[in-house]
Amino acid sequence: MCELFGLSSNLPATASLSLSRLAQHGGPPTSIRDGWGVAYYESNDVRLIIDAGSADDSDWLRFVGQHELRSDLVMAHIRKATMGAPTYRNAQPFVRELAGRTHSFAHNGCLPGILEATTLQSRRFSPVGETDSELAFCGLLERLAAIWTTPDNIPLLEERLEMVSTFAAEIREMGPANFLYSDGDALFAHGDRRKNAATGKVTAPGLVYLQHHCSPAGAGISGDGLTVTGADQNISIVASVPLTAEPWQAFTEGEVIAFRAGRIEGRRGIDAARKN
Repeated sequence: MCELFGLSSNLPATASLSLSRLAQHGGPPTSIRDGWGVAYYESNDVRLIIDAGSADDSDWLRFVGQHELRSDLVMAHIRKATMGAPTYRNAQPFVRELAGRTHSFAHNGCLPGILEATTLQSRRFSPVGETDSELAFCGLLERLAAIWTTPDNIPLLEERLEMVSTFAAEIREMGPANFLYSDGDALFAHGDRRKNAATGKVTAPGLVYLQHHCSPAGAGISGDGLTVTGADQNISIVASVPLTAEPWQAFTEGEVIAFRAGRIEGRRGIDAARKN
């Protein structure tokens, strides 16, 4: 099955990812052979590394591990193909330019009715590949284009969160719709449902998150397949399943959370009134 990973911090952090190990948290190793990708934000642009091959034997991943890239916003995806062949153009995260900024999107789930969804059709954005995920991303950007006008005019977070939440409510009617979306300023995460590796049933939670404060001495986050380092800063991590022994919090089914600079800045959903 697909796996998602997102990181938000108030200062650049080093996130060392073993995607092959991350994939095994959510299912058997065979689920990591249809492509993968990592996007590291650099201001309003991204350093994007994607591949259509296996995540357990990749020179590109070895390159990523050797260079210890730093970023305050990271998004990663491990693909299990359901719609569209395992090709480079179908690897995620997907990226597009809007208002002089690079926007990124990664999705876990299956949206069989999206081709007939007239409310998600886009005139301005077209998919490069054949996935339902990329079609959904194009539909989301079509809506966001109404509030993104110039690179220097970042729309209010509440306005963006409302649009992302409305979009999430529509696509989850088509099927499991866990996704990460970022405009370079904030990371938006929607937790829905996912297939449980133990039971085979599709249930909530679709995503979990962890909030952590790194001490001035630089004590970070360490787990099986994940190491995050950064001194004296706030870090929030979103993933498909818990990656460390720390107490991760589950998304309520249908909940959307907006992270910025390592903190929760807003949320929408059934349990949105709970404390951040």
